[in-house]
Amino acid sequence: MFARATVVSALVLVAGGLAGRAEAQPAATAAFPVATVHLERNATDSDYEVVFEVTGAQDGLAELTVLGPDRRTVVAFKAPDSSTLGIRGFRFESPEPSDIKAVKSAYPEGIYEFSGRTSKGAKFAGKSTLSHRVAATPTLVKPATPTATLSVRDLTLAWSPVEGVAAYSVGIKHEESNVNLTAMLPASSTSFAVPDGFLTPGKKYKLAIGAVTREGNITFVETTFTTEK
Repeated sequence: MFARATVVSALVLVAGGLAGRAEAQPAATAAFPVATVHLERNATDSDYEVVFEVTGAQDGLAELTVLGPDRRTVVAFKAPDSSTLGIRGFRFESPEPSDIKAVKSAYPEGIYEFSGRTSKGAKFAGKSTLSHRVAATPTLVKPATPTATLSVRDLTLAWSPVEGVAAYSVGIKHEESNVNLTAMLPASSTSFAVPDGFLTPGKKYKLAIGAVTREGNITFVETTFTTEK
């Protein structure tokens, strides 16, 4: 599946001092710039996955823990020793079973709690709510079939509207060269104009259109198309 771009920022800076002989207070815990969990449904392959995305500050994270609503630890990362710089960003993806009951059992609805520590000792925390509600499947209008041959210029992709969505995501990928384009569009959109110059003549591309709910869950429909030579 295509990575979904998320932009959320929140950073707290705390300055501490000494008063008389009092001991220095520990640094406060800051909010993760990004700490989210969402559900993805691939309608074409009939499977599901849960995705966790975390971004720290400039310093890498030496530790990261995610607790589920039932207090189970669902993610636990720790750098092997203090000599590493840590990891600044994470994207964890579950397996992709076709059985939604298995996904719901492993990752129940509710609040997931994120906590971490950077290589320099700064603490971060965050919360994200997972819902199992997913949108209906978009229907592709252009291309209508996986065998479609399309122009590399003035190309507009189109799909039928899905009721109750918050946004649409579009992903185009040429797998051989690993060149891809992703875009998030408002809920009123039913088409996307591919920038001239992105597509190469005579190549096969993978296309994914996603219907995004207000909770951030995505229902993808995938297809392929070939560009004219």
